Amino acid sequence: MKQNVSLILFFLFALTFSFGQNEQDELNIYPIFSKCDQTTGKELESCFNNTVLELVFANFKMPEGIDQGNYSGEVKVLFEVDQEGKFKVVYVDTAHDEIRLEVERTFTQFPQIQAPTYNGKPTYMQFTISFAVPLGTVVGASTANEPTVDSRASLNQEYDQVEELQYTNREYRSGINIPLSHHNYSLFDSNMNRVGTNSHTAQKPYTYAEVNKYYDFESKNQELLKSSRTWLGRKWWNEHLVAFESEDYWFTLDPGVDLQVGKDTEGDINTYNNTRLVYAQGGIGKQFDFFAVVYESQGRFADYFNRYAESIRPDGGNPAIIPGRGIAKEFKEDSYDYPVATGHISYTPSKYFNIQLGHGKNFIGDGYRSLLMSDNSSPYPFFKVNTNIWKIKYTNTWMSLRDVRPEVTADGSFRTKYIANHYLSYNATKRWNIGLFESVIWENDNDRGFDFNYLNPVIFYRAIEFSTGSRGGNALIGLSSKYKINDRVNAYGQLIIDEFSSSDIFGGKGSYKNKVGYQLGAKYYDAFGLKGLLLQGEYNRVRPYTYSHNTVILNYGHNNQSMAHTLGANFSEFITIARYQRGRIFADAKLIFAKRGFEFNTEEDSFFYGGDIYGTEDNRVSDDGNDLGQGNTTDFFHGEFQAGYLINPATNLKIYGSFIYRDFSPEIDTATVFNNQTVWFNFGIRTDLFNWYYDF
Repeated sequence: MKQNVSLILFFLFALTFSFGQNEQDELNIYPIFSKCDQTTGKELESCFNNTVLELVFANFKMPEGIDQGNYSGEVKVLFEVDQEGKFKVVYVDTAHDEIRLEVERTFTQFPQIQAPTYNGKPTYMQFTISFAVPLGTVVGASTANEPTVDSRASLNQEYDQVEELQYTNREYRSGINIPLSHHNYSLFDSNMNRVGTNSHTAQKPYTYAEVNKYYDFESKNQELLKSSRTWLGRKWWNEHLVAFESEDYWFTLDPGVDLQVGKDTEGDINTYNNTRLVYAQGGIGKQFDFFAVVYESQGRFADYFNRYAESIRPDGGNPAIIPGRGIAKEFKEDSYDYPVATGHISYTPSKYFNIQLGHGKNFIGDGYRSLLMSDNSSPYPFFKVNTNIWKIKYTNTWMSLRDVRPEVTADGSFRTKYIANHYLSYNATKRWNIGLFESVIWENDNDRGFDFNYLNPVIFYRAIEFSTGSRGGNALIGLSSKYKINDRVNAYGQLIIDEFSSSDIFGGKGSYKNKVGYQLGAKYYDAFGLKGLLLQGEYNRVRPYTYSHNTVILNYGHNNQSMAHTLGANFSEFITIARYQRGRIFADAKLIFAKRGFEFNTEEDSFFYGGDIYGTEDNRVSDDGNDLGQGNTTDFFHGEFQAGYLINPATNLKIYGSFIYRDFSPEIDTATVFNNQTVWFNFGIRTDLFNWYYDF
């Protein structure tokens, strides 16, 4: 409506500004309108105040729909003039959205002016206006605070100065690791593997910031949003439960679950998992981010899963280790209780470096499996440095691991060992990537502790292994490669060498020192023109005795689980995978065919055949003549199908159903390896933050 005399009378109020002290510090200078540039001191302050008042009267229009005769209330406005001399409304305290929007619009009409300064440097100042209507009765007005560099800011305004903005999904631009989930990573895998991108896809987990360059999380999230007018509806379908953001920091907090109910029909076992979790993430400034999850879980699983969990139980009386999770204690008569906590802090001092300290998992490779380092084992403490420059990404990781077997436990304490590895990824061309890997494991013998020889991020570990003694460490080297045939197809592979002895590797005698493995695989994105369909085929082959060592604690394992391939060693495996997602609906299918070689572990035959990475090579069955699948040869098939619905893309909450068929057929049944078939149905709702591996 047009401005007139009645509107002016309606908004008659006095606008006064005052500082927390009696005199204006000569170092602090008010923002300056062009009409005030010849004034100083109190005159400058008065000129600024009067000009703001004039601009309010000139631009404010009473919103339609507000009954001027009946409306009565107090309006408080907190605004600032920033370092560029721009006006910004920080907060409007009013009961009517129409008035708030009009106040915000009014301030957008203000011109850009000369910024406030402190000691000659641009800063910002905040001001408050408080008034009552009708008739513009004055409530009060003052500066909200002086320049932030002045420690004498008005403390009685401190609470009101805490700035809260609308949450804008800051995690998508942060240095936080994206939780490792094969299905979730498949959603942006094709974007990162387009021909000509300079991405490095082997070092996982990725940070949101490095993926966001190729995959627009924000727009994808917008495509999935459901319309909801209620707070509960928004939180259930679209948003974090708690989300806070200001200019310099942000924070989210969410509860989560992993609730499963199922049936192992062959074992006649009612299965379940009851996980409650809380996870928080946030950032301070532009360089420091954090992520943490606490899980409290109880569960009972299919028969083969329970048997394996109990077969790798730790010393000390606890009945099991839940694969991929951690040590479990008894719960009721036939279940397990297993708490887990993971998290990390991430510091990004520049675009070239990212430094992380955490308790979790890492993965190296482009495949479903990794022969170099996988997320198969329980979480562990780690320190990681990522360096990304030119066409190179160089990752250094140091880890502290535990050996929990009775034969190595000392004074009731689990044995500690350490791993340090380097992985250098180089984009040789716009299609071809090469990766070089080396890793060394050493134990805390002779009170050796953490060996600072291995802190050097560029040294060749093999040389240190020789200098510390032949049994002082176990070094592995590896090679990986990927070739982008086109934007929709790429091929990848890995090679692991655990004992670098060319005469044994190429001698053709089947030496136990021929400890190598390789992987070949391919991915097909938007297969057959169906958008969102990923097809993958992968072959893995690892010879006997790989990852084991003659010093029994120096194997490549943690908490009785392999740090590399889930099946350990002495196997060949072929995997086919299909993944599909359209909107919030998703589905996965996986078929695994494998030939495995186990130890007999009987009184008649207690030799080590090279399948269990925790076996000692001093008990090997033979120096030569070793072949893949030797020992208790077992044919293995695993089929797994899953389909579900993504409830909330912000928290990754999903509802799903799954079906597993497993056939395990050894040549000879023993106490730990015996013929077994499994049909396992499962239904659940889970916050998808990690990979469950049921295919072992």
